[in-house]
Amino acid sequence: MPSRFFGEVHIMNKPLVVAAATIAVLAMAQEADAQQRARPVPSYAAPVSYVPNQAFFVGLGGSFNIVDFGTQDVYAVGTSDVFNQAGVRLSSGSAWGPASLYMNNESSLAFSVQGGFFRKFEGSDWLWGAKFSYSYLNATSSLRNALLPQAGAFTPVNTGVPVSFTGNAVVRTYRANIIHQMALVPFIGRSFDRGYVYAGAGPTLSQVRTDLYDVIGFADTTGQPSDVSGRPISFSAQSWVYGATGVIGVTYFLAPTWFLDVSYTAAVTQNHTDNYFSPFTNNNGTNNTTIVGTLVGSTGSNVVTQGVTVTINKTF
Repeated sequence: MPSRFFGEVHIMNKPLVVAAATIAVLAMAQEADAQQRARPVPSYAAPVSYVPNQAFFVGLGGSFNIVDFGTQDVYAVGTSDVFNQAGVRLSSGSAWGPASLYMNNESSLAFSVQGGFFRKFEGSDWLWGAKFSYSYLNATSSLRNALLPQAGAFTPVNTGVPVSFTGNAVVRTYRANIIHQMALVPFIGRSFDRGYVYAGAGPTLSQVRTDLYDVIGFADTTGQPSDVSGRPISFSAQSWVYGATGVIGVTYFLAPTWFLDVSYTAAVTQNHTDNYFSPFTNNNGTNNTTIVGTLVGSTGSNVVTQGVTVTINKTF
């Protein structure tokens, strides 16, 4: 009897043991799940942008430029009075004419500085700003032995009948220059983690100069060219002219307050005209005569520049 009783008790307790074990497993699983839920989820922060929300900056560097001096429009006028050795006027005349001189493109390396400001739009990666830049271009294009064709007439005092003739003003060296160029460019851009791209346009101010070295006026009145103006005369004119420029560029922040700026610019000056005047006296006229007169002229042109500028900049 006893053995059977204890055997029945043993058999009857098996379901209870299984139920208890199941409950224990479920409790452990519940606790593990609660611990898993309580464990902090790792956060993945967005990369920190090197581009500040706003900054002033200054930069220093250089540029490589292609300068197109284009076509120089030249107009020359010569007047003359011929006197004999007694000082009596024998004739009066004048000649005039336009000319177009085609100049070569020139390349130059230039020192450049810039300074400016930019600011991001609120809650956006887009930004706006403006920069002032200066380049010492100092580019020159030269043309040797330029001919300025002319046509005119002289009137002898004794007949009063005009006589037509042709001639040339000869320029030993014609030189076009652009020296300084400044630009103020508002721009808009898009920032990224380590820099921004931008584009803008604005006005320019450029210093240009035109030189005409050793100008002599020749006239063909007897079937052969003769020197009318005598000793060579040189002219020079320098002026500041406005213009316009367009810029596209990209920056890259090397450190939180230092960035590299690479930009392409295309600029054109306004058409400008320079005027020239000089009297002359030629004591070696034909037949022992003296020629007294004037050389008057003008030049007109514009200058197109294209360049790539690289600067290292500091933000504040």
